[in-house]
Amino acid sequence: MATVVAQPHFIFGLRTAVTNNVCFCDEETVVFPSGNNCVRYNSVQRCQKFIPGRALAISANRRYLAASESGERATITVFDLQHEQGRKRKVLTAGDFQVQEFICMAFSPDNKYLIGQTGGPEWVLILWLWEKQKVLATVTTGSSNHLISQVSFNPYNNTQLCVSGSGVLRLFRYTEGSLKQTSYPKVESVNFLCHAWLTHDRVVAGTDSGRLLLFESGELRREINVSNVRKIKDGDVDESSSLPRITALKPLSKGFACATGPGTVSLFEGTKEDGYRKGQDIRIPSDPCGSELVPAESQEIHSLCLSPAEETMVISTDRGQLYSINLPSAQKNKDGLLHFEFLTQSFHSKPITGLSICLRKPVVATTSLDRSVRIWNYETKSLELYKEFQEDAYSVSLHPSGHFILVGFSDKLRLMNLVVDDIRTFKEFAVRGCRECAFSHGGHMFAAVSGNIISIYSVTSFENIINLKGHNGKVRRIEWAPDDRRLVSCGMDGAVYEWNIQTGKRESESVLKMCSYTDMSFSSDYKTIIAVGTDHTLKEIQDCQVLGEVPADAVAHSAVAVSRTGRVVFTGTSSGAIRAIKYPLPTQKEWAMYQAHCAPVTKMLITLDEQFLVTISEDSCLLISKIIDKEGRRLKTSRQIIHTEEVLVTKSDLEEKTMMELRMRLEEMIMENEYQLRLKDINYNEKIKDLTERFTQQIDSLQETQQELKYTDNSAEVLEKHSKAVKDLEESYSQKLIVEHERFKDLQCEFERMQQDFEQRLKGAAVSSSSALEEQRQRYEELLQEKRELLAQTQDQAKEQSDEYKEMIKQIEEDENKMIHDMRIQYEKKLHTEKETSKSLKGETGILTQKLYSLQRQIDDRNSDISALKQERQDLQGLVRSQEGDISDLKRKISGLEKTNQDKDNTISSLKKKNQDLEKLKFVLDFRIHELQNLTEPQQVELNANKERIQKV
Repeated sequence: MATVVAQPHFIFGLRTAVTNNVCFCDEETVVFPSGNNCVRYNSVQRCQKFIPGRALAISANRRYLAASESGERATITVFDLQHEQGRKRKVLTAGDFQVQEFICMAFSPDNKYLIGQTGGPEWVLILWLWEKQKVLATVTTGSSNHLISQVSFNPYNNTQLCVSGSGVLRLFRYTEGSLKQTSYPKVESVNFLCHAWLTHDRVVAGTDSGRLLLFESGELRREINVSNVRKIKDGDVDESSSLPRITALKPLSKGFACATGPGTVSLFEGTKEDGYRKGQDIRIPSDPCGSELVPAESQEIHSLCLSPAEETMVISTDRGQLYSINLPSAQKNKDGLLHFEFLTQSFHSKPITGLSICLRKPVVATTSLDRSVRIWNYETKSLELYKEFQEDAYSVSLHPSGHFILVGFSDKLRLMNLVVDDIRTFKEFAVRGCRECAFSHGGHMFAAVSGNIISIYSVTSFENIINLKGHNGKVRRIEWAPDDRRLVSCGMDGAVYEWNIQTGKRESESVLKMCSYTDMSFSSDYKTIIAVGTDHTLKEIQDCQVLGEVPADAVAHSAVAVSRTGRVVFTGTSSGAIRAIKYPLPTQKEWAMYQAHCAPVTKMLITLDEQFLVTISEDSCLLISKIIDKEGRRLKTSRQIIHTEEVLVTKSDLEEKTMMELRMRLEEMIMENEYQLRLKDINYNEKIKDLTERFTQQIDSLQETQQELKYTDNSAEVLEKHSKAVKDLEESYSQKLIVEHERFKDLQCEFERMQQDFEQRLKGAAVSSSSALEEQRQRYEELLQEKRELLAQTQDQAKEQSDEYKEMIKQIEEDENKMIHDMRIQYEKKLHTEKETSKSLKGETGILTQKLYSLQRQIDDRNSDISALKQERQDLQGLVRSQEGDISDLKRKISGLEKTNQDKDNTISSLKKKNQDLEKLKFVLDFRIHELQNLTEPQQVELNANKERIQKV
């Protein structure tokens, strides 16, 4: 038993020959069959987990997965998906029936029951209580003329189920321990390809003639067309239309989804009239790397599934592709055209024929009968490049640098460049039907096989260095020695030859005519050759001798790969299994085996870092397996591999990229200029607005200031001055009045004193003169009058001063009004200047906008010219390709005509030669005739004379 094994890691491909070959485990995980396994692919983490089995069905609660395996006694294994590795729960068999395969299966809505439909010739439907591995009932559903395509449970009743196929659409109910048919619609002439339950009693079915038939309680009620819905009579189900086949159906919460033609899924919605109307169409987009002969949008949809929340729809096609779409975003887009996207990446759709691994990059190249060449990255688990061609591709070899690829097509051998986004032909070689090619380890030479001849070419000069001839049958495999001086080949003639490249001679050979070799490989020390062939043995050959053999079982080895550490030999078988055999080879059948593919393994290689085993098969799948030891650890290698990331870019691509960058830069500059102009407009508008507001505020503030100056500042100042003057006057006059009052008091006192004195004098003088008293009174009255006049004069002066102050206030007010008027005129002039500046800026903005629009028009014209030139270039390229095809056809016709003419010329020359011979013979015969005539004339004369004599007698 080998201590090193290969464990499945990632697989590229989809198995199409499985009913309902895609389903959801949860919102992120999709299950689909690939190779001989069911793959659980997580679309977010981009990782895969493997479950053995082929046909599949998932339970309603998304917990259990049923996978069938075909064989002499087919089985169905139920896996628990909640377990990390998908733990086996139960294994179901068909009981007493000799069943070789189950073509379709389904779980009941309560997850307790499982039904499985067997294939021919029995066509038995089996119902299990799967938890107890108990067969509850069986019934025959089909025959050789009525093939079954789908079975399903009623999602609202776990005892009712539906079976559909060619001329068959039957409803069964499990009752009293048996399956009893409950409906008998007349559909013998209808080929049903799919069906789906819409309600508890309503089933919609699709036919191969493009009809959607709606059944209620098992009776035909309506036909749903793509554009309308119409009622039909019972039994009116004749197939007369030629619409595209309805190949898949899936119920939705508000209707159902239907594959209505090549590359198209239509969404149907329920109506208030208890019918259905067609909604949006979702299409498979065209593939820019695909072939025009087989467009991607013409693929037929094989099956479709929905995530539990109905957010994602995934479809599979007849060409082994998986597409997906997000339904909520699609339903928001009511008017736009909806397209699917690849769920992972594009896969091969036909058997893979060629495989090659690169030295400097973690990439793998494959070719297929689907006429495509693909470059896969086994580290990122992605498809880096692919391109489809017009001819079948048989073989491939990657240059050690990873920049070039050699592909053998049916008509020529092509050396191509791997540029950043394309695979472009660089040089063609006249090697037809090249089934095997290989670059040397140094990359300076390559070998190509055509039939039984191996041609060695130089990569630098493209000259044919030497042709290696010696095989009597087709060469199946070639491999270079590390020093590129030797090359080993094996063929269907049972020969393994070791060639000297410099001399072109065989250095060693081993011939077993009873064995047709299919593959071989060098051992880790490059001294021994490990070869496999049709005699069911693994051979170890060294120095023309078979050192040892490991016999196989009934299945033959078809491919072989040897690890560089020398610990293990991997072989692929014609049944799709991969075997790990320890090295040195054991004498008995000791190996670890797992079933990787469902078709013969055609090639297998080990990556240079000893981490992965890469295998291809006729089942269109590329499998990458991890190489681990018995403890699950990866192998350790002393060889350090440094991967590069450089890619080839042509000058035209650089120019186009530069043009695109310049165009993007121009668009960015245009957008930036527009943005800057918008910013300037916004800034200018804001400035104008700010200036207007500021000037308005200033005007308002000036007006307010004017008012304040008029009624506050100036008035206060004038009033202050006036009050101060009045106060001063009041103080001075108060002082004067006080003084005068004091003087008046003094005078009054004096007067009183004098009056007292006079009174005393009068009393003393008793008698005084009245005249003297009168004079004294007049004198004092005159004095009082003077004082009064002085007081009136003082009051007049105060009034005059008050009038002067009022005049001063008026003059100040007039000066302030004039100053305000001047300031207003000055600010109005400034505002007018700013408005003129704003108008000029707006004019400049308009001119710049017109220039921008003119530049945009020029750019649009240039873009239209560029697109027209590109279209013209594409048309010319298509014309060139068609002309090249016509030229090749004409060349073939000319060569055929030349061969025909040559044959005719040869025929003419042979006929001329025969004619000359005949002419010579004619001349000889004429001469002989003439001689005979000369000889017979005298005899004739004598005969005539004798006749006359006889008559006379």
